[in-house]
Amino acid sequence: MSDNGQEEEVITGGGVELSDVAEKMDDEEEVTDLSDSNVTTKYQEAAKIVNLALEGLVKQCLPGKKVIELCEFGHTVITQGCSKLYTKKINGQVIDRGIAFPVCVSVNDVVCNHSPLLSEERPVLKVGDIVKIDLGCHIDGYIAVAAHTCIVPESEDQAPPEPDEETGNVAVAAYNAMLVAAHAIAAGKKNTEVTEAVERVANNYGVTPIHSVRMHQMKRYVLDGVKEVALRKTSPEEHQAVEEKLPECTFEQYEVYAVDVAMSSGDGNARPGDMRTTVFKRNVDQTYQLKVQASRALLAEVDKKFPTLPFTLRHLNDVRKARLGLQECVTRTLLQPYPSLHEHSGKVAHFKCTVLLLPSGTSRVTGLDMPEYFKTKKEPDEDTKKVLDELEAEAQKRAARKAAKKAKGKK
Repeated sequence: MSDNGQEEEVITGGGVELSDVAEKMDDEEEVTDLSDSNVTTKYQEAAKIVNLALEGLVKQCLPGKKVIELCEFGHTVITQGCSKLYTKKINGQVIDRGIAFPVCVSVNDVVCNHSPLLSEERPVLKVGDIVKIDLGCHIDGYIAVAAHTCIVPESEDQAPPEPDEETGNVAVAAYNAMLVAAHAIAAGKKNTEVTEAVERVANNYGVTPIHSVRMHQMKRYVLDGVKEVALRKTSPEEHQAVEEKLPECTFEQYEVYAVDVAMSSGDGNARPGDMRTTVFKRNVDQTYQLKVQASRALLAEVDKKFPTLPFTLRHLNDVRKARLGLQECVTRTLLQPYPSLHEHSGKVAHFKCTVLLLPSGTSRVTGLDMPEYFKTKKEPDEDTKKVLDELEAEAQKRAARKAAKKAKGKK
């Protein structure tokens, strides 16, 4: 990391003091939703960087690559992209921008949240590995996130080996469920309608949504908002073992959502494994007088660099000392852990996009197209096919308008 204060702010992301964040968020006169065109632009610019990083990471998923190399590559793409935007100071300060969710690269049975330390590197990628990439970027606290699943090819200019039917099926199901969910999240609709749509897609393809993954509303500096969407209805046993049923909510215009879908060809019960948790988020609602000096030092650094958004231990000044203070901070709920989840009962696919609920309709601003090598013999159900056909028609219209505009510019 740079010793330069301004550059450090860009690298860490969310690098403003808690008091500054509170002041921004509590300013009643400041509009912080999509009704302000400047806010919309910031979401869209963050989305462009997310897509750029995701595209670059997919190309980097090659045999012999280390997971940590990929994480740091994506981190660099995001921070450098952010450093080129909004460079003009306002009231003597550069607009805060950077990482909104640390780059995570999860391989095979690992579903999400894997961003290893330098001392805990996993085996290098090999041909045929299923790789899930998850990341986020923010501009002035306005967040865009995305996730993508791909397969490691033999080389950069060769297609990956054709995935087996189980892998292709779960990937197509997860991707189509994400598209259908994004389409269903519209002003006036309810979260229960989205859950039903995701379950319909899963049942049609014979796969299972991973119940611990949820979609969330996002606000300024808030990654996991109050409004949530479950991927499947939970059983009474799961209510008791996991958590309470999500309350029903209605989507409203000018809101922003992370449409997060992970599917398994197995039972969908992803659980923490033996990997060390390295991704955490400051719980801004909790305070406690810590007893251990290492814990106090860790919390002070987090409050300064990562006051509201998730971070990886790898980007702290001294990882060894930070680990000494982790337990007390987590036990006292000052830090929320994001453990690496494993699903050993089947193949897993993970896709995520960001949607903006604009007056013109729901706009999907992040996420890549599903790789063409993911195929299935199963046809989408009638309702899903209708949505997919509608989305394809809209994409063709956009492409035609773009081509016409380009042709006009050459005249």
